[in-house]
Amino acid sequence: MKRLLAFSAYYEPEVAASLYLSTNLYEDFAKDGWKVDLFVPMPTRGVDDKIRKIYKNRKKESKGNLSIHRISLIKEGKGTLGRAVRYILMNLLFIWKGITTKTDVIFVQSTPPTQGAMAAIIKKVKKIPLVYNLQDVFPDSMVGMGMTREGSIIFKAGQIIEKFTYKNADKIIVISNDMKNNIIEKGVPVNKISVVSNWIDTKSVKPIVKENNYLFEKYGLSRGDFHVVYAGNLGYAQNIEIIIQAAKRLENIKNIQFVIFGNGAQEEEYKKMAVELGVVNLKFFPIQPYSEVSYVYSLADVSIVSCKKGFGGSAMPSKTWSIMAAGTPVLASFDAGTDMQKIISSDHLGLFSDASNIEGLADNIKYLYLHKKQAEEMGENARRYVEANASRHSCTARYIGIVNSVI
Repeated sequence: MKRLLAFSAYYEPEVAASLYLSTNLYEDFAKDGWKVDLFVPMPTRGVDDKIRKIYKNRKKESKGNLSIHRISLIKEGKGTLGRAVRYILMNLLFIWKGITTKTDVIFVQSTPPTQGAMAAIIKKVKKIPLVYNLQDVFPDSMVGMGMTREGSIIFKAGQIIEKFTYKNADKIIVISNDMKNNIIEKGVPVNKISVVSNWIDTKSVKPIVKENNYLFEKYGLSRGDFHVVYAGNLGYAQNIEIIIQAAKRLENIKNIQFVIFGNGAQEEEYKKMAVELGVVNLKFFPIQPYSEVSYVYSLADVSIVSCKKGFGGSAMPSKTWSIMAAGTPVLASFDAGTDMQKIISSDHLGLFSDASNIEGLADNIKYLYLHKKQAEEMGENARRYVEANASRHSCTARYIGIVNSVI
C-alpha cells in the first residue's frame, strides 16, 4: 500500500475558510487505497475550550486508511505575531514527526507560507518526493494584505522561503492559470506545474428553497427582501470595506439587505466602520460551519466574492464554487483580467466589477435587484457550471494522479 504523509495547519472540527478541501482530498486518497498519515494541531480556530478539552487526549483518529495524528500546541490568537510564533512551533513539531514517520511521498498545502519549506526539509532528510499545493502566492499575498511591502526584510525573507520551496517540490499544483503564470515568471519550470481548480461537493452543497431555509427565522431575516451575502474571512485582503460602502450607497432601496457571515483579524474594524457610516441595511453574523454552506448561500439572492486591488492574481477564492453550487449568482469585485472575470463573464454566472470600483459593485447589485429573473438564470448557469467543471470527484482524482506520477 502506498503511503502519503500530509500536514495541515487546520482540520475538522475547526471552522476555517475552505477547510472542506483538505477533508475531501485526504478522504479520497484513503478511498483510492493510499495509507494517509495526516498531522494536525489540536483544534483552535472557531472552536471553544470545551471542544479543545475533548481533543486534548485524542491523539489519533482512524477513518479507514486515513490516520489523523493531533499534536498539542498553544491556542491561536488574533495577533499576527502570536500566530506567526505558533506556526513556527507547529512546523518544528511537524519536521520531527515527518522525519520519524515512514512514507513514500510528502504532500502539503501553502497555509501557512512556511509549510512548503518545512516539507522541503523533510524531503531532503528522507530523500522522497514532495508535492506542493499552492493555494495562495507568498510573499505576494502579504503585500496585498498590507502586511509588508516589496523590498522589505520580510518580503525578501518570504522570497527566500518561496524559492526554496519551489526548487525542492517535485510537482506544484496551483488553483488557477493566473497563479501558474505568476510562478512561471519567478523561474519555476512549466513542466513542474499543474493547474487543478478547487472544487465543491455538489452532493453536499446544493440549492435550498427559501421556504425551507431555517436561517431566515434564526437571524430574523425577511424572505421578501433581496439579500446580498458575503461569507468568509474578514481580513485585509477581502476588501470588506467596499461591501460596506456599497451598502451605504444602496440604503435608499429598503428591500436590498446586506448580510455578512464571518470572522477574522479585522472583524471589529469593519463593524466599527459600518456603525460610523450609519449603515442600516447591513447585519453581521458569526461564520457558519461548512455543514450550513447550502443554507448560507441559498439565503442570498446574490453573493459577493471580493479582494483588494492587486490581490486577485495570487488567489482564487474557493467560496466561488460554493456560491455557484447553491445556485446563486456571483457578484465579483475582483481584479480585471483574472480567471475570475473570465469565468463569471463568459459563462454568464453573475456580474463583475473591478476591485476598487464601489459604484460598479453597487450598480451591479441594483441591476440584479431590478432584473430578478436574469439573476435566477445566472444562478442556474452557475450550478450547471460547477457540476461540469468543479466536481469533487474529478478534481481530487487529478490530485491523486499527479501524486502518483512522482513515485
